[in-house]
Amino acid sequence: MITSSAFSGKRYAVLGLARSGLATVEALRASGAEVTAWDSREDARNKLLPGTGRGTAHRAVEGTTGAKAPALVKPSSPSTGFAGSPPRAGEDIVLADPLAQDLTGYAAVIVSPGVPLNKHPIAAHAARFGVPVIGDIELFAQARAELPQHKVVGITGTNGKSTTTALITHILETAGIPTLMGGNIGLPILSRDPLPTGGVYVLELSSYQIDLSFSLDCDVAVLTNITPDHLDRYDGFEAYAASKERLFAMQSPSHVGFIAGEDEASRAIAARHSHLIILPAAHDPAQKAWPALQGPHNAQNARVAIAVAKRLNVAAAKIDEALRSYPGLPHRMQRIAERNGVLFVNDSKATNPTATAPALGAYPQIHWILGGLPKSDDLDDCAPYFGNVVAAYTIGEAGPMFAQLLRKAGKRVVESGMLEQAVQEAAGAAKAGEVVMLSPACASFDQFSDYEARGDAFRRVVEGLSL
Repeated sequence: MITSSAFSGKRYAVLGLARSGLATVEALRASGAEVTAWDSREDARNKLLPGTGRGTAHRAVEGTTGAKAPALVKPSSPSTGFAGSPPRAGEDIVLADPLAQDLTGYAAVIVSPGVPLNKHPIAAHAARFGVPVIGDIELFAQARAELPQHKVVGITGTNGKSTTTALITHILETAGIPTLMGGNIGLPILSRDPLPTGGVYVLELSSYQIDLSFSLDCDVAVLTNITPDHLDRYDGFEAYAASKERLFAMQSPSHVGFIAGEDEASRAIAARHSHLIILPAAHDPAQKAWPALQGPHNAQNARVAIAVAKRLNVAAAKIDEALRSYPGLPHRMQRIAERNGVLFVNDSKATNPTATAPALGAYPQIHWILGGLPKSDDLDDCAPYFGNVVAAYTIGEAGPMFAQLLRKAGKRVVESGMLEQAVQEAAGAAKAGEVVMLSPACASFDQFSDYEARGDAFRRVVEGLSL
């Protein structure tokens, strides 16, 4: 894991014990720090101290003051909180809610990106003691000085950042460059072993992670695009865009940023920072040879990844090799199989019409499986690509509504109801050279636990087809 002597002997509070929170606790402890950790979920607290029988039951003593972390006590009545034994002598971790503590002397409170700072009281509580609220990416930034010489690529944007992050990683790995992918994708970055000299850390960064970072000086930073999103966490679209812009504000002037530049907000950011380069939109005829990178949105993702790779001195031949061999991300326009000339594509991650539209633009003859729990009552964003739809197969709660909309648009529709039936009907109708695509334009929760379960079910049905 990534550690730093800069954390040794300091006191930190960690709020939120999902994967990144647990990795943060372990990295801080391995660095010699004192850690107070908390999660409102009992099962998450259980994971921190497995087998002790104590970790889930502790609470801070109310009203304690001073630099020392408060002791944990067994309350005398149920009204005083969780029951449990105090920590044993020499323990370097305390389970206690930082909101119930005097944070004097703490170096920082590290919160999960999922903690809504615009609503959660931890920000105001920490400010009372002059303690910064940061994330695990900021801890990584602070640890960089002790890591072997390396570079960091940071990628943000509303759409496309996962594919762009994974594609850049794949290009670097193809070129033989030691690489780790982390941030908002893959394993928590603090849980990974440091790269050797010459390595590149490739980080997907959500706006929430950027909000919690203050010294992340990326050697190369990327903005794919900005469209309205997460407005429940921000005071309007301008505030959301400003969050993205901070990634570039943290960069040294000698470093570079790339912006796709196809939306007004992105162009405005580029105009305010002289070290940013807008990448012009251009059709690359070589895209036909990149199987997992079809469609106009992937043309943008590839354009950005190519620019980053060139900046990192990757040879053109290796870039081309990687673009051809890139396998794609699970459930994001993922090529599942090709049977009798029919390609099966899993785009289960497309949970709204805006996300589905680029997938429909990627292939000229599509048997489209769509439906589920609707997020809207229209398919307007998809309409420009209806010409690519040979037939539609509707499923789930939205099935009847979508069937009616598509019939009005003159499309042939089969109301399949269930995913397995839709796959079988689409596969039976598709001809060589055509595509059967699951791109639901809906959430999955009417029939599946999540979009991954839906995509996995699609794969299983495809694999079981007898054509």
